[in-house]
Amino acid sequence: MPSSHSSLALGLGIIGLEFAAAVTVFVSSTLLPVIAADLHARDRLGLLIAGSTLGMFVSMPLSGRAIRAFSATQVLGGGLVLSIGGTAMASLADGPVVFAVGRAIAGFASGLLAVFGLSAAIRHLSDDVRVRVIAATAAMWILPALVGPPITLGLNAIVGWRWTLLLPLPFVVVGRVLVARATRDDPGEQDIRHTSWNALLVPVGVGLMVVAADRPLAIVVGTVIALIGFAALVPRGTLRARVGAPAGVAALTLFGLGFFGADGLVTVLFTDGFGTDLRAAGLALSAAPLAWSLSTPLVPRLRTRGLLPSTALCLAVTGLCVLALAVAVATGAPYPLVILAWAVAGVGVGLAYPTLYLAASTPPEGTGATELAAAVITAESFGALLGGSAGSTVLTLTGLGHAARVQGLTIAYAGFGVVVLLAAVLATRLAPARPPTEQSA
Repeated sequence: MPSSHSSLALGLGIIGLEFAAAVTVFVSSTLLPVIAADLHARDRLGLLIAGSTLGMFVSMPLSGRAIRAFSATQVLGGGLVLSIGGTAMASLADGPVVFAVGRAIAGFASGLLAVFGLSAAIRHLSDDVRVRVIAATAAMWILPALVGPPITLGLNAIVGWRWTLLLPLPFVVVGRVLVARATRDDPGEQDIRHTSWNALLVPVGVGLMVVAADRPLAIVVGTVIALIGFAALVPRGTLRARVGAPAGVAALTLFGLGFFGADGLVTVLFTDGFGTDLRAAGLALSAAPLAWSLSTPLVPRLRTRGLLPSTALCLAVTGLCVLALAVAVATGAPYPLVILAWAVAGVGVGLAYPTLYLAASTPPEGTGATELAAAVITAESFGALLGGSAGSTVLTLTGLGHAARVQGLTIAYAGFGVVVLLAAVLATRLAPARPPTEQSA
C-alpha cells in the first residue's frame, strides 16, 4: 500500500484525467459544427465523431499488454505523447480523414491512461478512498458542463477552433504528472493474463456501428461482432452475472445502455415529443447529469454512516423514472413533472454509481487489476454506445411526423427503463460491501 502522499497524488491524478476527459467532451461537441464547416465535412459528421471513440475501444484490449511490456513511466509518457500528438494532428488537419485519425490517436491515449489510472487505483487504494475518488470524478463534470461551451465559443471567436481544440491538454499533463509521481516505484502486475485477440473485435464492431450509424442492418452486424469481442474482454462469469465483479460489470453494461441511451435522446424527447424549444430542451438535458454530479459526493458520507440505500434500489428508482418518461411522452404529461422525473433519475444514478463501479472494479480471484480496468471502462462505454445506436434505430424505423416520433420515443424510453431495471436486478448479485472499519487505510 503506498504512502498517504502517494495515495493523494494518485487520487488527484485520476480526478485530473477525468476533468480533462470532461473538458475534451464539451470542447469537441461545442466545436463540431465549426470544424465540420471549416473542413467541408458537414456530410461526414460520423467520421469526425468516430475517431476518438474508435481509438478508445482499440486501446482497451491492448492496454494490458502495453502495461506489462513497459514501465509505468514509459506507459504514462507514451500516453501523454500520443495525446498531445493526436490532438495536434487533429488541430492541424486540412480534411476530415486527417482530423479523424488525429482524434483516434488521442482517443487511444485517453483509453490507455484511463486503464492505467484505474488499475493503479484498484491495486493501491482502499475501498473507502476509491469511493471518494469515484464521487469526485463525477463532480468533475459539473464545471465543464456549465462553463465549457461558452468558454469554448469565446476562445473560438478569438483564436479559432484549431487552438481551442488544444484546451484540454494542460489538464492531461497535470493528471499524468500526479499519477506518475504516485506510481514511479510501482512494479506493476507481473502476472497479467493476456487478453484474447478476439477482444479486438470490439473496435471492429464498434467501427461498423459508428460509421454506418444510419443503417440498421449494419448496426446489428456491428453489435454482434462487438459482443463477441466484449465476451473475450470481460471477466469470466460476466455473461452469467456471477456474484461479485462479473455481475457488477454486467450491471454496468446494462446501466450504460439504458441510462446513457435515454440521456442521448433527451433533446429529441422534449423538442419532438413535448414540442418545447431548444432552450427548454437544454434545461431538461442538464437535469439528470447535474443531479447525478451533485448527489454522488454525498455517497462517501452516507456510506460511512450506514445510510446509503442499496445499489439495486437506487437503480430501480432510475429505471422507474425512465419508464415514467415513456408514459409521459405517450400521454402528454406536464413539462415540469417530466423534468422532475428526469432529475430524480439522476439522483438514483448518483447514489448507485460509486458503489456499482467499486463492485465492478474489485478483482475476483484470477483476474488482474489491469484486465479488470479495461473491462470496466469498456463495459460502460460499450453499453452507452449500444444505447445510442438502439435509440436512433428505433426512431429511424418508426419514421418522421409527430405521431410517429411520439411512438418511437415511447418505445425507446420504455426499453431503456426496462434495461435499467434489469441492471438493478443484477445489482442484487454484487459482492457485499465491506464496512469501512474493516478496510485497510
